[in-house]
Amino acid sequence: MDAEAHRSASRRHWLLLYLGLAAVPMLGALYLARHAGMELPAPVQHVTQAASSALHSSSTLGLFLLQLLVLLLVAKGMGRLLRWLGQPAVIGEMAAGLMMGPLLFGAVFPHAQAALFPPSSLGPLGLISQLGVLMFLLVAGAELDLGRLRGRRRFAIAVSHAGIAIPFFLGVLLAIYLYPAHGPAGVGFAPFALFVGISLSITAFPVLLRILADRDMTHGPLGQTAIACAALGDATAWCLLALIVAATQAVGWGAAGMNLVCAAVFIVVMLCAVRPWFARQTIAAGREGAWLLGMLLLTLASALLTEYLGIHALFGAFAAGVAASSNVQLRELIISKVEPLAGTLLLPLFFAMTGLRLRGDALQVDDLWLCLLVIAVATVGKLLGTFAAARSAGMPATDAMRLGVLMNTRGLMELIVLNLGYELGLLDDRLFAVLVIMALVTTAMTGPLLSWSGRWQHRTR
Repeated sequence: MDAEAHRSASRRHWLLLYLGLAAVPMLGALYLARHAGMELPAPVQHVTQAASSALHSSSTLGLFLLQLLVLLLVAKGMGRLLRWLGQPAVIGEMAAGLMMGPLLFGAVFPHAQAALFPPSSLGPLGLISQLGVLMFLLVAGAELDLGRLRGRRRFAIAVSHAGIAIPFFLGVLLAIYLYPAHGPAGVGFAPFALFVGISLSITAFPVLLRILADRDMTHGPLGQTAIACAALGDATAWCLLALIVAATQAVGWGAAGMNLVCAAVFIVVMLCAVRPWFARQTIAAGREGAWLLGMLLLTLASALLTEYLGIHALFGAFAAGVAASSNVQLRELIISKVEPLAGTLLLPLFFAMTGLRLRGDALQVDDLWLCLLVIAVATVGKLLGTFAAARSAGMPATDAMRLGVLMNTRGLMELIVLNLGYELGLLDDRLFAVLVIMALVTTAMTGPLLSWSGRWQHRTR
């Protein structure tokens, strides 16, 4: 009985303690909130403004979350559809982003498109999409394993540079025809022509890796050769693009020369100092998070530096990835941790921003032949340059043609380059739209052309 009485007393003690410290203050607070406010003066105006600002912030967040939800659903749905059709999923995601702009969604449902993507929301959306591109280029640089060039260096140099030089030359020739009708006001022919040339020369190294993996070609002789050529070609094309951007953004020859010198010094430091240092490091167990944080900080710092040097933040992120590629542990850490975030969440925003930049009237019926002309020049340049160099080096004709087909893959890298040119004012709306379509078509051509060339090879044996 004594024990029971003690437990009963203890329960009463805790009940009284609860009532005193929790229930009574809560009831008192409710009473004060209900009755005491009747005698207080009305709030001043700035309090109302603060509440209005908070409500606006809440509605902005809600709109952003709705945009993200819609874009992810459409992008991943299109990605699954294209993968079912035998294409890389990224092509579907790229197409989905373009569909959400004025060119399709805005043309069919203009009011819904204007409500979902009002102009006031595009600023924050664009900044977050740029962060996604920086993270993607970090991963692309990390995947660019220059060690794969061992044993294939001379072949890769000849083929990759021919695969850049021929389409670059044809692009400059094409620019002579395009400039009178599509040259933006205030842009000279030289920067316009150089940018058109480089935009026809890009190979999408990350997309190429996924195409090879989907077809189980990564470890075969042709796959390894394609990876080596694309790696060196991508690095060369981005260096050329950095030089073009530095010269374009500078005011006067003196400033242009200084930008080019700074860009060259930055590239030398990253390749000759930072990259060897990474190669000597070992990531201890349990320290992966610290290394990943350090890598992200280096990426942001490099991007900031190249932005101030006048060669755009994208090049800094790419250079940081190339520097980290010398360390296998760090490369795998970046690919496994950063790529899912960038590819799954952030890049659909970039695709959407590309689509939103396309005006509804950017493409006319008369531009159909221009699309065909640009696609033909870009494809012939890549196929001809790669095929001729590969055949000259002794590669069989069928393999040389298949290598040219792989090098014609442009994909996301091309969209990044085109958006950069659009931001710099080097492309007008119509030519930007035509080149975006060229990027999609040449990437989508890769799979069918590979299948056709494979069947033709079997028949000729």
